Amino acid sequence: MSLEARADRFIRHLATERGLSGAYQLSVRQTLDALAAWAGRKSLPLRDIGTEELAGFLKDRRTDGISPASLRIATVHLKIFFRWLAAKEDLPCDPAEPLLAPRPDQILPETLPSAEVARLLESIDPADPLGMRDLAILELFYSSGLRLSELTGLKLEEIDFEEGFLRVTGKGGKTRVVRIGAKALDAVSTYLTKSRPALVTKRTGSHLFLSIRGGGLSPDRVRQIVKERAKAAGIGINMYPHLLRHSFATHLLEGGADLRVIQELLGHSDISTTQIYTHVDAKRLKSAHKRFHPRG
Repeated sequence: MSLEARADRFIRHLATERGLSGAYQLSVRQTLDALAAWAGRKSLPLRDIGTEELAGFLKDRRTDGISPASLRIATVHLKIFFRWLAAKEDLPCDPAEPLLAPRPDQILPETLPSAEVARLLESIDPADPLGMRDLAILELFYSSGLRLSELTGLKLEEIDFEEGFLRVTGKGGKTRVVRIGAKALDAVSTYLTKSRPALVTKRTGSHLFLSIRGGGLSPDRVRQIVKERAKAAGIGINMYPHLLRHSFATHLLEGGADLRVIQELLGHSDISTTQIYTHVDAKRLKSAHKRFHPRG
């Protein structure tokens, strides 16, 4: 029986016995069709397709421009297909079992150089009431590495001015305590004293940051504020709140902070999530070495 015929039987197995969705069946079909076409071009019958041949097929798919994420999915498809064939005794062994899925591309977070952060913050008029609010927002993002949802959810009672800490609720409803830098603390204090009272209405609750209508700021409005302030400061990149969180972590690491400390400040449950910033720092070091070392 040909590879194509066995692929047809396998797809029927996925539909009738496994009850998998049509979309999943189509995805598997595309992988097996690509394998059959590849094997046909090389005049390879099914019995001659071993681990090396499957690795070669995946390598050629990568050369054709398939992303690592798609290759990982294709590898899973090959594994379940050939495991099924081996179980049906159509093959003496499973050639896909030793295959290792390719690692996904490491997507490094964008960061803003510290000089650009300073330019952004210094561009805001601290005498303007809404400027006071927006400066406090940006200072908090950069000083404490807050997520957007954490900042918009902040309440007045969650700030400890005496100790310089915030109590925030992060992902999964987990609460953590984060440090507020001196400049951010001053900005928030100024906003609370001179700006927030003018925004309060009868319906105002305890949200720290208020809109001009007296309600808590929405995430969309905060995104808009960040973009508007960046544009006014002449910062040409796509600016968004999480970029300041990334910059917070990267600048801490560059300054010598321990990765475990950064993990705690960011509220990451797994250190592997925080380790992405070591790649950012390594990239910066490599660039500096190449630029400044005589044999770089």
